[in-house]
Amino acid sequence: MTHRREFLEKSLTIGLATFCGGSLSPVLARRPQSNPAMAVKGAMPVDSSIMRLGGLGDGYKMTIAANGKQIVVVNDGPGWAPPPATFYSTKLWEVEGEPETARFQMLDGYPNVDRAAHPEGAPHYYGHGVIAIGSNMYQFLATLDDAEDRPRRWTGAKLIYSADNGATWHNQNGSSPIIWEDWKQQSSASFPFFNEPDGCFSLLAFLQQGKAYAANRDGYVYVYGLNGSVDGLMNQLVMFRVPQNKLLDRSAYRFFAGHGHNGTARWSADIADRQPVHNFPLGWVNYTNLFPGDLVVESWLPSVVYNAPLGIYMMASAGIGSAPDGTEFGKPSYLGLWVSKNPWGPWRQIHEDSAWTPGDDQGARAYAPQIAPGWIAPDGKSFWLVWADLAGIREFGRDEALVDAEMAKASDASERTMIEAEILRRYMPGFSMNAQRVELKLD
Repeated sequence: MTHRREFLEKSLTIGLATFCGGSLSPVLARRPQSNPAMAVKGAMPVDSSIMRLGGLGDGYKMTIAANGKQIVVVNDGPGWAPPPATFYSTKLWEVEGEPETARFQMLDGYPNVDRAAHPEGAPHYYGHGVIAIGSNMYQFLATLDDAEDRPRRWTGAKLIYSADNGATWHNQNGSSPIIWEDWKQQSSASFPFFNEPDGCFSLLAFLQQGKAYAANRDGYVYVYGLNGSVDGLMNQLVMFRVPQNKLLDRSAYRFFAGHGHNGTARWSADIADRQPVHNFPLGWVNYTNLFPGDLVVESWLPSVVYNAPLGIYMMASAGIGSAPDGTEFGKPSYLGLWVSKNPWGPWRQIHEDSAWTPGDDQGARAYAPQIAPGWIAPDGKSFWLVWADLAGIREFGRDEALVDAEMAKASDASERTMIEAEILRRYMPGFSMNAQRVELKLD
């Protein structure tokens, strides 16, 4: 039986800092007179607003391009392609309009990472953090080890970029076309992060700050990552920042190394000095797999967005609900929402749901919540959360023989893709973009 991932795939404070080698340097920041985040007392997801926006896949990391359209990452599926021609490991789509009128179009020029182009046994690459800064776009893609005797863990992050609004793409060193490094080619020479301690910074998410990053005021890009791929590390949020014009230069990254006085942050050039900027709850990371040889699911990779009307930073994150045997999606996920006056926290929780069942669907297996940066209300008092749902994944595993029999009926790659899509929609109808409005409770 094909592994789950293989099946899905195949088928604000303004501050200045002085950096001195690996030494720690405090941010000298002007402290605001008030803390706008304290005005937010809670958050309420509105069940009556839930929408199914279609598509097929997951991930849904988002940014806002210079033309005002949102860019959305879709992993492990064909997205909104009618009919699905192939399954992509990752693909970028443009989203125009509000949730009620959303229109989706594949971003031309983005490299194809499809089943046909993926050699048997080659490393997998999954799209995560994406950001538009002016006419530039950047994306981190995560890769895994090739373990078979335990869940595969996240080991590195590849960085690609476009200088023309996504029309053409380059490797970090400026070369083109995009190279999908094989096992022996993967190294810290070609990846900004590879085989770091405990696999930290393999999964990455950008702080979103308005259209093409226009709401940013201090000249830095802020990036959040996880401290490893096992419980006790994966729940530790770490981060770095880098000047906007230095994102391709790994030596310019400065890692969060703890809070200083009066809410300031300390930054270090040495990754060994990293400190968690936030700790999520323990107990929400799978340690065995429903499908043998599958991966550690992306628990706790957050979505962080600046809410300009309220002057606050908002964070959404979720942990995967594991069964008693440690396999993934055995129970509903954990959902949390937090706010802060600074990108580096401290983060104050405004919503907790230890059994995340949108619309009171007790069978839901929602995961990877994303705050849509282009769907924040003009007054900042509400926003839209998007996610995918793998309800039915365990039934899919139970019926693997029937699934294999159906797949064997395919006469060519195109027919196989159509059958895969039909099976996914039958077993996991929520494996698509789901959306819900969240209202903030203010003083």
